Amino acid sequence: MTDQPLSILVAGASGFIGTPLVRALRDAGHHVSTLVRREPQSPTEFRWAPGSRPLDPAVLDGADVVVNLAGANIGKLPWTEQYKREILDSRLGATGTLVEAMRQAGTPPRLFLSGSASGVYGDRPADVLQDDAAPGRGFLADVTTKWEAAAQQAPEGVRVVLLRTGIVIGKGGGALAPVLPLTRFGLGSRLGTGGQYWPWIALEDEVGAVVHLATAAHDVSGPVNLAGPVPAVSDRITRRVAEDLHRPYLFRVPEFALRALLREAADEMLLSNQQMVPTKLLESGYVFRHARAEDAVDAVLSR
Repeated sequence: MTDQPLSILVAGASGFIGTPLVRALRDAGHHVSTLVRREPQSPTEFRWAPGSRPLDPAVLDGADVVVNLAGANIGKLPWTEQYKREILDSRLGATGTLVEAMRQAGTPPRLFLSGSASGVYGDRPADVLQDDAAPGRGFLADVTTKWEAAAQQAPEGVRVVLLRTGIVIGKGGGALAPVLPLTRFGLGSRLGTGGQYWPWIALEDEVGAVVHLATAAHDVSGPVNLAGPVPAVSDRITRRVAEDLHRPYLFRVPEFALRALLREAADEMLLSNQQMVPTKLLESGYVFRHARAEDAVDAVLSR
């Protein structure tokens, strides 16, 4: 990790990942500013309107790192055609606004950490997915491919890292948000066959990995898989939730029922196979706090 405090600008700072990320960066002694869509309430906040109004390039002057986590929540259902457009447009608008400000800044940042997602790979049941694996097919694959391409338009001299985030296991949101209440009511269920690989990562490691990439992994660029080091099928995760809550795990929700309820989102989010491996992250020296999916679930439910 760098010995000197860094100046870091974060977009999407109030979200499920952004909130603990800002806290972790500040706890490590870095100077963190955030972009907000309301009136600023402190000297470290700057208002922006991504996609509709340019960002003042002066906001980026002096920033060592820009972290972009902005985008509409893909977990918000149903995916109507209008909301699918919002999922895409919110990501392209935010990323394009940041990239254009970098182009106009007197001293653009050295590093741009831009959000991406495991959805870029589509459904790949036969593949072990390294960081540079080619994009797959589907709505989320199309969204993330365009999102990553927008980030790659950053000006020359800015190192770009694409944060291909998997299914995040943490308190207050992420993968467990829909699973916990159903399990507490005794409706813990295997989703589909339960044999599909979920590219899980603990929230603590998602945050830790981004901090590591921002401050210590000086030679990493391009796509980086943010997923736990030991792949796990979905049944291991949903079953562990039931075990930790001491609730029954008796049911199986068949694929057709999930598709009837969630339509396209069922295949894109719950039934797709993505056996991601975090090769670049491990090679850069990152040490996971939670190596197994069960450890990540235990860490949430034991608190």
